[in-house]
Amino acid sequence: MSESVGDDQLPVAGSLNDEFIDNDEVEQEIMAEDDGEVPMDEDDDMGEGGEGEEHETIEIDMSNNSVTYFDKHTDSVFTVFHHPSLPLVCSGGGDDVAHLWTSHSQPPKFAGTLSGHTESVIAGGFSCDGRFLVTADMTGKVLVHASRKGGSQWEKVAELQEVDEIVWLKCHPKIGGVFAFGAVDGSVWCYQINGNGSLEQLMSGFAHQQDCSAGEFINVDQGEDVLQLVTCSLDSTIVAWNCYTAQPLFKITQDEIKGLEAPWVSLSVAPANVTNGNAAVVACGSNNGILAIVNCNSGGSVLHLSQVIELKEEQDELDASIESIAWSKDFPLMALGLVSGDVLLYETKTWKVRRKFLLPDSVTKLLFDKDDLFVSCIDGKVYQFDSRLGKEKFVCTGHNMGVLDFVITRKDDSTLRRVITAGDEGVSLVFEVPN
Repeated sequence: MSESVGDDQLPVAGSLNDEFIDNDEVEQEIMAEDDGEVPMDEDDDMGEGGEGEEHETIEIDMSNNSVTYFDKHTDSVFTVFHHPSLPLVCSGGGDDVAHLWTSHSQPPKFAGTLSGHTESVIAGGFSCDGRFLVTADMTGKVLVHASRKGGSQWEKVAELQEVDEIVWLKCHPKIGGVFAFGAVDGSVWCYQINGNGSLEQLMSGFAHQQDCSAGEFINVDQGEDVLQLVTCSLDSTIVAWNCYTAQPLFKITQDEIKGLEAPWVSLSVAPANVTNGNAAVVACGSNNGILAIVNCNSGGSVLHLSQVIELKEEQDELDASIESIAWSKDFPLMALGLVSGDVLLYETKTWKVRRKFLLPDSVTKLLFDKDDLFVSCIDGKVYQFDSRLGKEKFVCTGHNMGVLDFVITRKDDSTLRRVITAGDEGVSLVFEVPN
């Protein structure tokens, strides 16, 4: 990112029409390889004789290059996350439970079930010190479990239910025991888990008028005296909070984004090392294709504003939705993943699109890992691209429904990476990335 992201701000885009991504402006466009069979159209599988032909067949791609799997969920797996130091995975699903299982063994060893949720478990995380596990479901219930016997057992120590439905939950990456969540009523909450497992409410905020769709902690390296959070909403607002006082640091409304309606659905914080030490630059994406880059340390100044895609006539409006945003820690790159299957790779010094990858279906999540960009897709695969060279390197194949979430881990502190997925068909697959 250029030196202008910090004290000197990048100019806001002058005209949204000027900011549409044109194919001529993209340095390189890469089509994801699809080795599976192309689905037959409804008319194609009828044969010349129409309905009732005995030779009618359905072809399914059964290829699978995973090394192992976990299949104890009985419904869709919505979220998967990994312990910060132990080879331990937690997965939550539509069967109203979260399961614990090992990530280093083959096959995985079942390590327990977290019961007590009354609806789909859609979010969660381990505290950064690994002492606590927090999970949330669609009825708004949050369960807190504490590690016992070095993480081999987990005991429920607290639960709370402040809202009707939780949208997201995040544990603080540097302050142990702090977590926040946002709800469909627009409210924002932040809690501290005390040493004995009891909960202390730090704040509740009510600045959003519609669903609070995403949230991230900012300025996380400034010690425990600084606890700040930025959240966004479907009502086109972005708010930064002081979690100790529950006071908004700023609030961005439609007026600050040229009066545009921008139902925000995704949010990501830039690494400080690519923003000249500023640990509060965030990217926010809307469900109608608007991207905003905001400097939260300068009163919420909008550094960049653009419409990232111009839909074709045959496309649905929601194809423009920016479902995931990821920043590289090693290079000045940021990636956006859209419902349309487009992945846009931005050069953050100029906010120009360096490359465009096109997947067969909607993008669900993006993660950078060194040179590589990993992308999960509703087509049931996770794609690995070399973000610098623009080449597809590997495709994790094996799901017969969409990949809703994934995490990257390393086996036994080696360089061998493992991709662990959350599948819509109720299975988590484990892939070893060969390079």
